[in-house]
Amino acid sequence: MRNPAILYPMFALAAWTLVILLLIPLARARSARRREIVIDDFKYGESPAVPPAVSIPNRNYMNLLELPMLFYVVCIVLYLTAGSSTTTIALAWAFVALRIGHSLIHLTYNRVVHRLAAFTAANVALVMLWVTAGVHVAAAAP
Repeated sequence: MRNPAILYPMFALAAWTLVILLLIPLARARSARRREIVIDDFKYGESPAVPPAVSIPNRNYMNLLELPMLFYVVCIVLYLTAGSSTTTIALAWAFVALRIGHSLIHLTYNRVVHRLAAFTAANVALVMLWVTAGVHVAAAAP
C-alpha cells in the first residue's frame, strides 16, 4: 500500500526552497537601495561586483535545486512502489532537516566546516534512501 507520508518531506523541502527564493529579490533590492549594485551586475548571472550578502541567497537557492532533485525522485519512487517505511520516512525527514540546517548556516554565520558537516550528513541520508529504495525494488521484482 502506498504511504503518502513519504511525500510530506518533499513538500517541506519544496516550501523551504520557495522561502529561499523569496530572499533573493529582498537581498538584491536592499543592496540596490544602498547603491552597492546596479542592474547590469546581473546581465550575465552575477558579476564580481555583487557583494556576498546578495550572492549567498542565490547560491543557496541553486544548492536547493541541485542534489535535492535526487531526493524528490527517490521519494516518488518509494511512494509509487509502496516502498516507504518508518525508516525511509525518517531518512527523508533527516535529509530535509539537514538541508534546512545547511541553508541556515550558509545564510547566517557561514562557517564552512559546519556547512560541510550538514551537507555531508544530508548526503549520507540521501544515499541510504537510494540504497533502501533499490533493495525494495529489487526484492519486489519477479
